Amino acid sequence: MKFRPLHDRVVVKPTEQENKTAGGIIIPDTAKEKPMQGEVIAVGPGARGDDGKVTALDVKAGDKVLYGKWSGTEVKIEGDTLLIMRESDLMGVLE
Repeated sequence: MKFRPLHDRVVVKPTEQENKTAGGIIIPDTAKEKPMQGEVIAVGPGARGDDGKVTALDVKAGDKVLYGKWSGTEVKIEGDTLLIMRESDLMGVLE
């Protein structure tokens, strides 16, 4: 199944957190924090302005991005956990 976001929405795949600390302590799943960075999988065509013109998004598929801890809606598509959020929920692109 393919998924194409609408308007100014972005589909992000969160990156996995490390299971160990720098000191070698293993972190259980219940103690892990939600990830705040991920990779953009798909983007919508853009936001429609008051004048009716579509403004393209600044991010593209493949970009590594930072987002708020509680941003987006979590969905499962073909067994993958993905986040769907508006472009305005993204804080920036990692370069």
